[in-house]
Amino acid sequence: MDTLLAALAAYLLGSVSFAVVVSRVMGLPDPRSYGSKNPGATNVLRSGSKAAALVTLFGDAAKGWVAVWAAQNLPGPDATLAIAAAALAVVLGHMYPVFHRFQGGKGVATSLGVLIALDWRIALGAAATFLILVAFFRFVSLGSMAGAAFAAFFAFFIYGAHPWSWAVLAIAVFTVWRHRGNIGKLIAGTEGRLGAKKTG
Repeated sequence: MDTLLAALAAYLLGSVSFAVVVSRVMGLPDPRSYGSKNPGATNVLRSGSKAAALVTLFGDAAKGWVAVWAAQNLPGPDATLAIAAAALAVVLGHMYPVFHRFQGGKGVATSLGVLIALDWRIALGAAATFLILVAFFRFVSLGSMAGAAFAAFFAFFIYGAHPWSWAVLAIAVFTVWRHRGNIGKLIAGTEGRLGAKKTG
């Protein structure tokens, strides 16, 4: 029962889209109406408001951390399954939010918050992978997918076939799936680079 409740609470928390909420509060366009139409910090940045993008990034990461932290503090001797369920559910809530017609983001920031709460070593490795690839290639999508893959690999390296490892692997799979459109653009050579100015 604790596992089910933790998953439900985490999903509902994840369903709060900070990109949409922050944009409304700050009088910006709905992030689902421009750019990539993805309600996430990267797309909010396209509105021209760095402050809104930063708040979105922090909020999305914070809800991932809070969901796992809350599961970690459930009463009882072992909350392992509840933690794993909450970790996956909060990311799925962000990707498929019940409060926003299931039109969610790609879960990168929320996943980072989850990883920070689970194990800072995995979070650090995933973040470093993301930053290095984005610095070299300037493809946020490529960095996001590589960071997710690294997180899954390192989770199994540290914990083996542990519920947390399977949760991180599932998050990685969903992250790649949510980036399937970007994969096509990367292959076609049409994916936009971070900081690139549009012409025409």
